[in-house]
Amino acid sequence: MLQTSSVFSSLSASSRAERLNALDLGEGRASALWRNSHDRMSYERADGHTFSCYLRGGDGTRRIDAGSIHGWPGALCIMPQGASSEWEITDPFDFVHLYVSDQELRRLFSETFDRDARMMVIPETTFQEAPRLAGALGQLARATAGGERLLAEQALTAAVGHLFLDPRYGGEKRVDLRGGLAPAVRRRLIEFIEASLHRVITLQELATIAGLSEFHLQRMFSLSCGVSPHGFILNRRIDRARRMLEGTEPIAQIASACGFSSQSHLTRMFKVVTGTTPSAYRRAMSGA
Repeated sequence: MLQTSSVFSSLSASSRAERLNALDLGEGRASALWRNSHDRMSYERADGHTFSCYLRGGDGTRRIDAGSIHGWPGALCIMPQGASSEWEITDPFDFVHLYVSDQELRRLFSETFDRDARMMVIPETTFQEAPRLAGALGQLARATAGGERLLAEQALTAAVGHLFLDPRYGGEKRVDLRGGLAPAVRRRLIEFIEASLHRVITLQELATIAGLSEFHLQRMFSLSCGVSPHGFILNRRIDRARRMLEGTEPIAQIASACGFSSQSHLTRMFKVVTGTTPSAYRRAMSGA
C-alpha cells in the first residue's frame, strides 16, 4: 500500500518531508509519520484515501488552492481518492497519515453499515475539528512511531469507525444503484460465507444462492461489497485467524478452522494480507 499511495510517493520523492516511520498494515492500509518545513507540495488526483492529523505545529502550513487557510495542532484533513490540492509550508510541523485504498474503504463501509459499497461518500476536508477521529489518528501516530503493528491496527479500526459515524465526514449517499446485489441477497451470501469459512467455498455455490451465473455473481458482488468474492472470503478467513491467534490453539488447527489447506498455506496468505506471519502476530499479541 505504501508504494501505491500517490500521496505517500509524492512526499517521499518530490518534497523535503522527512519520513520518521511507516507501517504497511496490509489489506490496502498503511500509516506514516512525517516532518516537513519550508516546502511546497501538490497532489494531483490522489490514488486512495489519505487521512491526515497535525501533531505538532501546523500554523505555517497553508492550503493555497483553498484561500490560503492554515492548520493547527490537532487539525484534520481528508484527501479522498481523486482529489487534488496544493500546499505551502513555512514552519516545521509533524503529522500522521493514514492511507486506505478505495477498495478496502468501500469493503469496510459495506460491512459496517450493511449497505451497498457504492453508497459510500468521503468528502474532501481541510483543517476541521474532529476530536474523536483526531484522537484515533493520534493513537495511530504513537503506534507507528513505536512500530507497534497491533496497536496501529486497533487505532486504524477506531479511526475508520469514527469517520463513518461522523455525519460530516462519512456516511452514505443516495444513488441510483443499477446492477449489484439486492440487500437481502447480499446478506444471505455474507451469512453463508461466515458459516462456511472452515471449508472450501465455491463460486458456483455463491452463484446458486444469488440466483445468478458465476460471471454475473462476481461482477455484482464486487459492485455491492467493494471487493471480489475471493477477496472478501480471504479477508474474512484472515480476520477469523487473527481472533483465534489471541488464544492458545495450535496454528495448524487455526488454519483448518479458517479454511486453509495447511499451516503453511495460512502462513503464506496471512503474510500476503497482513505483512506478518501468524507466529509473529501471536507473539506481538502476547507481548513476548
